[in-house]
Parts: sequence; structure tokens; C-alpha cells
Amino acid sequence: METMVKIDHLFGGIYQGKKVLVTGHTGFKGSWLSHWLVMMGAEVYGYSLAPETEPSHCIMLDTKMTECYGDITDQEALGDFFEEAQPEIVFHLAAQALVRDSYDDPITTFNSNVMGTLCVYEAARKTASVKAIVNVTSDKCYENKEWTWGYRENDPMGGYDPYSASKGCAELLTSSYRNSFFKDGKGILLASVRAGNVIGGGDWAKDRLIPDIVRATSIARRVQIRNPKATRPWQHVLEPLSGYLMVGWKLLEGEAQYADGWNFGPDLSSNLTVGEIVELCKDYWNQIGVELNTDPNQVHEAHLLMLDCSKANKILKWKPVWNIEDTLKHTIEWYKNYYLHNAVDTLSDIKAFVSAAHKSGVAWAQQANFKEAGHLLPVDQAI
Repeated sequence: METMVKIDHLFGGIYQGKKVLVTGHTGFKGSWLSHWLVMMGAEVYGYSLAPETEPSHCIMLDTKMTECYGDITDQEALGDFFEEAQPEIVFHLAAQALVRDSYDDPITTFNSNVMGTLCVYEAARKTASVKAIVNVTSDKCYENKEWTWGYRENDPMGGYDPYSASKGCAELLTSSYRNSFFKDGKGILLASVRAGNVIGGGDWAKDRLIPDIVRATSIARRVQIRNPKATRPWQHVLEPLSGYLMVGWKLLEGEAQYADGWNFGPDLSSNLTVGEIVELCKDYWNQIGVELNTDPNQVHEAHLLMLDCSKANKILKWKPVWNIEDTLKHTIEWYKNYYLHNAVDTLSDIKAFVSAAHKSGVAWAQQANFKEAGHLLPVDQAI
């Protein structure tokens, strides 16, 4: 008998009909998250700067949501949008997200990533409808000692470069607000979520490995690789998003014990060097070529950084769905189909991810087992 799935019953059906505010909805992660939320029946409100890349994944998707373009540090505009939206949950993703840009403009980086987070928390405090906030930072928030083991949620915050330090600061700010204003599970439940290097279709940010590879390949050029021996925890963008949505699910149900920090990373087998990732990418697009950039003046970037996700594995029953081969296959084929056929495979990737999650027994996808007449779809056609 064929397994059946209903998309708006994922994550216990918690997002169906919910008002959700996503900051940074025009960015890479934000565009995927907003689209997934709308598909689950949420009423989504997006606040962000206008799309900064061309092409833009956000514009391609044309997600049916209410959006406002503005600076995250503009307290008045942000507060007005919160008042208009009256969200029940906020996913805060707006940030200056590039390490190299943080060297060029550290003031904007700290302003966006720290003061911007502060503005979101203050807007939420003044909006009675808000029950939960999921603040998205980065694996780089930890004081990186280049250990060969993963960082746990209770390890010290830090940051060598301005970007990493700004994310460590945002974590300290989050802890302060949780203890000062949202104490003992009263009022807003506030969680912080951290992930490593996320990849997937629709990312055109500069100085990121996969976007650099596909841009160069699309115009028959070799991609320049800066740090081929640097090791990163590679995962598809849908992996951490499923974790963020799980945390949001628990917070919306009023479970205060989940108002905490959470790591979402891949299995150890997906912690590969930049050079290894490039070679694997060639399996899915044989026109990819490589050229090493030996510039001695390039800025410092961590060579080894991994997350320990035992807490999410044990308590949330969260686990990765795709291995590194599946991740790279869906990612490179997304771009290949876009450049060669002008196709956008975001919808089919979400379908494939949900199907694989259901078949692997992941907790959030098992909530899709329902039998109401007229609401059933085969798992491979669920969305």
C-alpha cells in the first residue's frame, strides 16, 4: 500500500494557519524557509532588505506572502511591520552573512547582526501576539580552537573574524534576553539555532564555494579555490531548516524546555574538505574546472569547524535526511537545470526531501500520516 502524506500536517500541523514573520526572507535560507512555510499553510510576513543578488531565488519563487523591504535596524519601520503582521512566531534570519565582507565593513556587520537582533527582540516584546522566536546564528558563533571534535551548545562563544564575533555577540544577547525578559518560560519563548555550511539551489552570494563554482562553470571558466584543505560540515539548506521548524513547533506548543541553543549539522561523513567537495561536484556537472588561488594576503578563514548535534538528535529526534552525495546531486543539478534549461527545481527538491524524510522515519515527517478523505497525496507528490 502506498504511503500517503499531507504537507500541512508536517511538524504536527503546527504551521497551518499560523502567522509567521521571517526576517531576511529575501536571502538564501530565508527564501527556502518562507516558501516551505507557505506550502504548509502558514500566513507568512517577510521583512528584509531588497534582494541583493541577480539572479534572485526569492524573486524566482514569487512566494505568496506579505513583504516589506527595510533595514533590520530601523526600529520604527520594523515595529510598524510587527504591529501590522501580529505574528505568533518569528524566525530571525536577517544578517550580514559573509566573512570576507565583515573584514571590509565590520561596522555594518556588527550593526546588522547584533543591533538588528536587538531590534527584533524589542519589536517582539512590544507585540502581544508573539509567542516564540527562533534566532538563527551560525556555527561560527563558537570560540573556534580548530578541535577535531564538534562544538556543543554549552561551549564558549567567540569569533576570530568580525562576522564570527558578531554571531557570538548575538548569542550572548539572546541569552541575556532569555534570562532578563523571557524568564521561566513566561511570555515569549526564545531559542537560538546554529548550523554549518548550507548549500542548495538559489544561492548566488559572492565568496561562497558552490555559487562560485556554478557561476564560473556557466560561463566556461575555472573556479578559483582559496582554501582547498579547509574542512566544513556541508549540508543541504533544507536540513537545518527542518531543525529550525522543529524548534518552532515545540515553542509554539508552549514547551519552555526547548527555549535554548541548538546545533543542526550533518553526519561526520559530510565533513569534507573544500577540495573534496569540488571533486564530488564534478560527478554531477563534468564541465566544472578548478584553479587554486594562492594569494598570500587573503583574510583568515577557519580551516576546521564542526558541530556536535547530539542534543538535537536525542531530544528533538532530529537527524539529517540526505547524505553528502544526495546533497550535492540535488544542489548541482538545481543550478545545472537553471543555467541550461531555465528551470527552477526548488519545489521538486522539497518534495524529494519530504519523501526521503518520511521514508527514513524522521520525527517531523511522520506527523504527515493522516487519512482524512480528500486530503491525501502520494508521498512523492505531496507538495
